[in-house]
Amino acid sequence: MSVREYLRERFMPHLWCPGCGHGIIMNNLIRAIESLGIKKNDIVMVTGIGCSSRISGYLDFHTLHTLHGRALAFATGVKLARPELKIIVPMGDGDAIAIGGNHFIHAARRNIDITAIIMNNRVYGMTGGQFSPLSGYGTLATTAPYGNIYEAFDTVELARGAGASFVARTTTYHVRSMKEIIEKAIMHKGFSVVEILSQCPTYFGRKNKRGDAVEMLKYLKESTAPIGSERKRKNPALIERGIFVEEDRPEYCAEYEKIVEKAQKG
Repeated sequence: MSVREYLRERFMPHLWCPGCGHGIIMNNLIRAIESLGIKKNDIVMVTGIGCSSRISGYLDFHTLHTLHGRALAFATGVKLARPELKIIVPMGDGDAIAIGGNHFIHAARRNIDITAIIMNNRVYGMTGGQFSPLSGYGTLATTAPYGNIYEAFDTVELARGAGASFVARTTTYHVRSMKEIIEKAIMHKGFSVVEILSQCPTYFGRKNKRGDAVEMLKYLKESTAPIGSERKRKNPALIERGIFVEEDRPEYCAEYEKIVEKAQKG
């Protein structure tokens, strides 16, 4: 199949700003699914509210566009009802870590077989450029004109601490590794978290004088390093990328089915 066959072209052109990294993520998500050979009818994509959440309107899968921060709650219901389906939940900073933070940590704790893709552009782009839990100390935003005083969550450490059995990080610059990581995350049996550092030249880039999309992509290249690499050892300030956790642990739906069988036997 061609990439176009995965798109709902009647909803194009998309509403993402020029240079936004979310289109790169959607492209690689499509290519990962195509590479895995998963049928479109075997996928359910669930999103909440935000720039990232528009992805469910553009992809020709079974999709749910739900409440802000509740995408994982809806996805959990779908997975329990139809455990044979692949459930993919693209989320932004708020959907995943702010208003959706409680759902995130408990989905990870349950180890339910859902793939959560956190599209981290460090800002609330759709609602006007407010700072998010991933913006970081000292960054500027419409709600922090003199600098943000909150420290950022480390999404990888949060996911690992909450019990996710697959945790990875990549960037929109590293498109090849992004596709490979998404493939592994989708096929992993358990709760998979993929944080993708993405550029927002319209709000984050402009407010923080990070330049245009090309300059922001260069920054993602230069500010990150593979896990345990020589570059990371020489410069501890670099953000690590790669697969941090990949464990085989009991999955929630399978364990739930065992409880049902026990109850039925009386």
